[in-house]
Amino acid sequence: MNQGKDLPQEPGGAEFSRDAGWLKLDEPMYRRTFLKSLGVLGGSSLSLGTGRAEDRAAGAHSVGVLVDTTRCLGCRSCEIACAKANGLPKPEFDAETGYDSRRPTTETQWTAVNRYETDAGKFFVKRQCMHCSQPACVAACPTEAMYKTGEGPVIWRGDKCMGCRYCMVSCPFDIPKFEFGKAVPEIRKCVLCYERLQKGEQPACVQSCPGKALLFGFRNDLLETAKQRIYTDPGKYHHHVYGEYEAGGTGWIYISAVPFEKLGFRTDLGTAAYPEYTKQFLYSVPVVLLLWPAMLLALNKATEKEKD
Repeated sequence: MNQGKDLPQEPGGAEFSRDAGWLKLDEPMYRRTFLKSLGVLGGSSLSLGTGRAEDRAAGAHSVGVLVDTTRCLGCRSCEIACAKANGLPKPEFDAETGYDSRRPTTETQWTAVNRYETDAGKFFVKRQCMHCSQPACVAACPTEAMYKTGEGPVIWRGDKCMGCRYCMVSCPFDIPKFEFGKAVPEIRKCVLCYERLQKGEQPACVQSCPGKALLFGFRNDLLETAKQRIYTDPGKYHHHVYGEYEAGGTGWIYISAVPFEKLGFRTDLGTAAYPEYTKQFLYSVPVVLLLWPAMLLALNKATEKEKD
């Protein structure tokens, strides 16, 4: 880990500084400058045209969120903030029994906090779209409705969606959800508050977290911060950053006091991006399915002619 790397600076001299392993903004103005720059990147990424997920792997300017599960209070402020920011219903939750069962994300709740009892104590874990560096959902989408932006967030574009739901079956984290009960259904999931980023704002969940369990920033810096926390306090943390390599790397990365399988994380994903495993299948199956009705129609016409 390069402790002497150059840090992004504001023209006035403000910079990211390290404070007990945290990325801390010395000047409020820099946070606005940093976030507004994402909007510029966003506009340019959308104007460059589309491309497959593997062509837009996370780079130096890809953003993400570091989740420190040792700091999560289980207050669910992130859930409420997410619902409010995205026009979703307020999450239903029973304070006494709400943590007794696992709560997945849904089409109306894009993030969910669950409690895990371990031999090292009780921990709370926030779940949402992982915003993979090379997303399987993007590679599986035949119309590029599921799209990996240049800044890192994976978004869904309704005007391009054909409703095939390949994004759902391809996601190793079981995140995209389909609105089965609506006449005009959509695919729903966390988009890392992409519209807020373009306005120079942080993701709503990050901004609302009272325990400072969530840290938003450039992915490369977040990885460095995560490792710094682990190495600074090795007795507190399990020596692994989840999301650094899993499934080719993710925009949301986690650190924990216990092995991640004890917190319900998948640890069988490997380090290769999923599109590399399934490239030929993902690219060929949609074409086959699109051509199949036309082929059946042709066969039917040919059969009718033979009968005549």
